[in-house]
Amino acid sequence: MMSAVEPQSPASGEKAAEPGQSQDGEDPQQTKPQRSAAFLNQLKRVLRLGRQSSSLRENLEDELAREGGDAAFSPEERMLLGNILRLRELRVDDVMIPRADIDAVDLDTSLSRVMELFQKSGHSRMPVYEETLDDPRGMVHIKDLMAFIAERGASRRPATAVENAADATELQPGSHNGAARNGHNQPDLDLSCVDLSVTLEETDLVRNLLFVPPSMPATDLMTKMKADRIQMALVIDEYGGTDGLVSLEDLVEEVVGDIEDEHDEDEEAMLVADGEGVWIADPRLPLEDLDTVLGTRLTGGEISEDVDTLGGLLYVTVGRVPVRGELLFVPEEVPGFEFEVLDADPRRIKRLKIRRRRTEVRPQELRRRTKRPEPAAQGDAKQDPEVPSAKVAASGGNG
Repeated sequence: MMSAVEPQSPASGEKAAEPGQSQDGEDPQQTKPQRSAAFLNQLKRVLRLGRQSSSLRENLEDELAREGGDAAFSPEERMLLGNILRLRELRVDDVMIPRADIDAVDLDTSLSRVMELFQKSGHSRMPVYEETLDDPRGMVHIKDLMAFIAERGASRRPATAVENAADATELQPGSHNGAARNGHNQPDLDLSCVDLSVTLEETDLVRNLLFVPPSMPATDLMTKMKADRIQMALVIDEYGGTDGLVSLEDLVEEVVGDIEDEHDEDEEAMLVADGEGVWIADPRLPLEDLDTVLGTRLTGGEISEDVDTLGGLLYVTVGRVPVRGELLFVPEEVPGFEFEVLDADPRRIKRLKIRRRRTEVRPQELRRRTKRPEPAAQGDAKQDPEVPSAKVAASGGNG
């Protein structure tokens, strides 16, 4: 005789299934795709992926854009954090110094001339090249140059009696004679024996520098500079030529702004008013600043994809390097203005004058569009300024 099977109670510690759920806790009314979606959502929450983490940057940008008393960051903090967020979007060619503005020294330059170039430029490092900047050999640091001169001057300095005694007998700690080892009571360096006519090629002052492509992200270059302990990089184009120069200071200034020390001089303004409707401009003037002053819309247009500065705009328009005294027009991008080249060399424009034109139509265009008046009746004919006087007289006689 078969006995009835009694329902088993759940084991201790196990929760009984609620009505409408299976023994493993799943809702039998859910479809398979619904259960898969619920599992993925749970997995994303565990791994902290998905919408929450991807919107963290957007939330921070929104918070930085908030102004007023309820803002979580001060204006200075917003500026710094905003620059950090934008840093990953910058490439090397966005922050580099263009080739035309690079201060460099030839490998065959004497040390005295190198000192003059350091004094004139105010830099602590300069790239070294052979014959042209397209053949770079490294860089020279002013600290290495000063150390080189000091070592040569010290090697010819006569030893004093105190130094000789210090070499023969070990000085006691705390002795007053210890000042001799610290440089006190020593004669000055004998710089007259230092030969400054030797060239950089004859010394070991040239250090290595980095070579990077223009498309390299700025953050990657900063990481490489820190790892290699080299704070200067030359930007090399696809043909192997030098395109620009980047230093670690240039990258840091993208975050904290311009860094000026006690030796930096105030730079001249890129755009200075020189009367009503007249400006003196540096060709390196960004297109954004030109839009602000002239009311143009160069930024965001097609031309801004190819050039970033006023000089670049003129190069693209003319197709060559303009010469001094040349008068240029950009009727499509900058209508109503003319550009006069005040100073230039065979490689670049140095200074420009921007002038608002009184009329946007040239005189020859006015004459071209002027229609001749209809033939007038006899006795009322007037001389047409566009028709020679002899022809006018002949037509009047035939009437």
